[in-house]
Amino acid sequence: MKFVGIIPARYASTRFPGKPLATLGGKSVIQRVYEQASQALEQVYVATDDERIQAAVEAFGGKVVMTSSNHRSGTDRCQEAIGKIGGGFDVVINIQGDEPFVQASQLESLMACFDNERMTEIATLVKPFPANATWDELENPNTPKVIVSQEGLALCFSRSVIPYRRGVDKQAWAQGHTYYKHIGLYAYRVEILEEITALPQSSLELAESLEQLRWLENGFLIAVGVTDVDTIGIDTPEDLKRAEEFLKKGKG
Repeated sequence: MKFVGIIPARYASTRFPGKPLATLGGKSVIQRVYEQASQALEQVYVATDDERIQAAVEAFGGKVVMTSSNHRSGTDRCQEAIGKIGGGFDVVINIQGDEPFVQASQLESLMACFDNERMTEIATLVKPFPANATWDELENPNTPKVIVSQEGLALCFSRSVIPYRRGVDKQAWAQGHTYYKHIGLYAYRVEILEEITALPQSSLELAESLEQLRWLENGFLIAVGVTDVDTIGIDTPEDLKRAEEFLKKGKG
């Protein structure tokens, strides 16, 4: 199969304006994402609506495509970008522009979801919570949880802790049951990407602010790959400081 990585990147951000161009270890965040993605993918593009990001990507020799400023999500931006890129690709991988430590092994796990007889439409990644995870770690609404079927398909996503363990002290919920944290990487067959971006927002999506619930509500199957790799996403200037420390420790 022919894969292409697309990194949606906006300059505007409520919590961290200009985040893609912030410096991390002497390079911009977007350059680090691009270089990490290129370890696993031959073709990688940044999709942006901002000329400053375009100029920065071109300056380090990356490929970039300009897209509309009206997109609601990175998925929508990927759809416009692949239409401009062309190239006969089978699968688009949506790589978040604020994940400078994304690993080749994660992208390979995502691609492996399409290497089977079941016609995978969409794929994403999860990471098991450790058995000693605290209730505070499980409960964090910024870390969506996923229930996965025995066949490796996503059954549900929620910012709440799912499943609910009846009769068990909350501090012990991670013991005796494996909870899965959602890792925000997606891959979609090109024709499926076109279909899901044409769908209106669904009630579950609006309730949880999770676009993948729209796809499930409309009957699309989401295959799940598993990773044991921890990375640091950058949503705020404080996250950038944590990422600098992560880099200094040689983990990036």
